[in-house]
Amino acid sequence: MTQVLDDLVALLSLESIEENLFRGVSQDLGFRQLFGGQVLGQSLSAASQTVEDERHVHSLHGYFLRPGDAGLPVVYTVDRVRDGGSFSTRRVTAIQKGQPIFTCSASFQSDEGGFEHQITMPEVPGPENLPSELEITRQNAHLISERMRDKFLCDKPIEIRPVTANNPYDPKPGEPVKHVWFRADGNLPDIRAIHKYVLAYASDFGLLTTSMLPHGVSVWQKFMQVASLDHSLWFHRDLRADDWLLYSMDSPWSGNARGFSRGSIFNRAGQLVASVAQEGLTRVREDWK
Repeated sequence: MTQVLDDLVALLSLESIEENLFRGVSQDLGFRQLFGGQVLGQSLSAASQTVEDERHVHSLHGYFLRPGDAGLPVVYTVDRVRDGGSFSTRRVTAIQKGQPIFTCSASFQSDEGGFEHQITMPEVPGPENLPSELEITRQNAHLISERMRDKFLCDKPIEIRPVTANNPYDPKPGEPVKHVWFRADGNLPDIRAIHKYVLAYASDFGLLTTSMLPHGVSVWQKFMQVASLDHSLWFHRDLRADDWLLYSMDSPWSGNARGFSRGSIFNRAGQLVASVAQEGLTRVREDWK
């Protein structure tokens, strides 16, 4: 693994400090608040460590309650709600400064046969000849404030290659649809849970901004107050987060300073491996202009 990917795996591993109690370090990605994908991945990691190995997460539903502080660790408490004959349910609360910043429920199931069907993966160009999001950012480095520039221009553990052409540094109104390829920037261990932690972490990239596309605004504009409000994630099959995955996103609605987006994640074989839905705050702050 690359150093930044090794750091991400360590970030998602957590320290067990007591039964059903875990602590995770934080990373500063340069945003106004703690990156939501971090608490998503760490919450899933905390819940998974309290479930027997033969049961695997199939869904997670969470709410972001307060902005997190990227300079402080996060403590996770796990409530073992139920262990049934087929499913296990866990409730996780992420805490900083004595206050909950995120809460979620996660459900786990053993492998089982049943009916199968799925939607078809969109026909889009493959990732091989597309520039990465980091390359695009570096080309626009002069538009990023000096205070944030190092955070945004450094190497990333997740490589993202946008398919849909939209310049966030010069936004224009467009359809609320986005396709990106993404993968871990290096090889991950052959542990299925880690690949799901990494996917949970990466699933918070791009959804919220999809709802902003029709309005010709982006997170780079100083008058936009943007934050994830909730996040739901369903795992449909095993996956490898270190192989290319297509994240196909659309936003069917926005209003009342909120934007709703949903996403389908496919592997290179066209198999649907996960589905995502999120609502986020997209507030125009006239007092920030």
